[in-house]
Amino acid sequence: MTATSIKSEFSGHSGATLAARLDVPAGHVRAYALFAHCFTCTKDILAAKRIAAELSRAGIAVLRFDFTGLGSSEGEFASTNFSSNVADLMSAVEYMRDNFEAPSILIGHSLGGAAVLAVAGDIPEVKAVATIGAPADVAHVVHNFGSKIEEIEEKGEASVTLAGRPFTIQKQFLDDVRESVLTERIARMRKALMVLHSPIDQTVGIENAATIFGAARHPKSYVSLDNADHLVSKAQDAAYAATIIASWASRYIAEDVPQGMTDIEAVRVSETGEGKFQNTVHAGKHRLFADEPVSVGGLDSGPSPYDFLSAALGACTSMTLRMYADHKKAELGRITVDVSHAKIHATDCLECTSEEQEKGGRIDRFERAITVDGPVSEELRGKIEEIADKCPVHRTLESSSKVVTQVSINDT
Repeated sequence: MTATSIKSEFSGHSGATLAARLDVPAGHVRAYALFAHCFTCTKDILAAKRIAAELSRAGIAVLRFDFTGLGSSEGEFASTNFSSNVADLMSAVEYMRDNFEAPSILIGHSLGGAAVLAVAGDIPEVKAVATIGAPADVAHVVHNFGSKIEEIEEKGEASVTLAGRPFTIQKQFLDDVRESVLTERIARMRKALMVLHSPIDQTVGIENAATIFGAARHPKSYVSLDNADHLVSKAQDAAYAATIIASWASRYIAEDVPQGMTDIEAVRVSETGEGKFQNTVHAGKHRLFADEPVSVGGLDSGPSPYDFLSAALGACTSMTLRMYADHKKAELGRITVDVSHAKIHATDCLECTSEEQEKGGRIDRFERAITVDGPVSEELRGKIEEIADKCPVHRTLESSSKVVTQVSINDT
């Protein structure tokens, strides 16, 4: 089953119908997230689409929607303000709670980041909040109006050009943002917080990230989006932000065991439908991708099967050495194991026995390089290779194994 983006809609704070999309991952949904877009943007801005897509690949379903009067949503933008955006967010939460599951993650970009900070404390199901290029002061958005501010104050409204498009801004908008104080809400929200911000953001300066971070209580984290612009318009920047958010948020997600995994202890590998070779790997509560390099038609979204096999040998080697050293109470510095794999002709295998060489054909050769950083006791100094050879995965690879296969076809 492929990851899908489902069109949806729900009623906003004013009764206007708001357009939404739910990006649903292939297979088990680990958690639900709600994404709030930037000022005058839409749910379909490239950053929102890319971040939602990356999170869905990590098993997190994401609802993104257009605020009242923007994108495909109904209503008049001129009648909206920051408070109405917050109210729309709460409407989105109720929609998710009634139809899917309340969000445990809130993500907000720019003014959307300010909105999620304002509302997070009022949503008990929310465990983690991530902001991207968010202002610490809601009134920061007013600087976008430039010389029109005076006209808005005097005439009650004015047409302001934002991102190349005209928008009518009313005085009530100015009054509302000036009365909205975030720092107190941030201090009271008691949710895990991640602040993502670019140090070269020309729209919302990096000092805003420092203010938000300083106002928040622990647990809190900061991530620099080094060369990203305010809109996070580069694919690699959006993918990086999404990967970081997904990994960080996993600590705060109460994750159920996927349906069908309850009664089995096996590692489950399933096609995602993304790309030609991408598979999800479930090992207990752990989730990761297996894939192939781009050069052979894959997405390079995860290790290849032989990478996993090499990793198993390396991990087992390191663990075996550590267990032995601890058992002997012997000093052993930090262990690093590099493993490379190749298929070679048996006749070219210098380490093989003459009998193995005579069999001919190609064999799998794993080259293992063990490095120890730090002191090594005299007891272990000459025995590291011998101990490493006792690693169970090493023994499995060198001995014959039997693979028993069962096939089930569900064609109903």
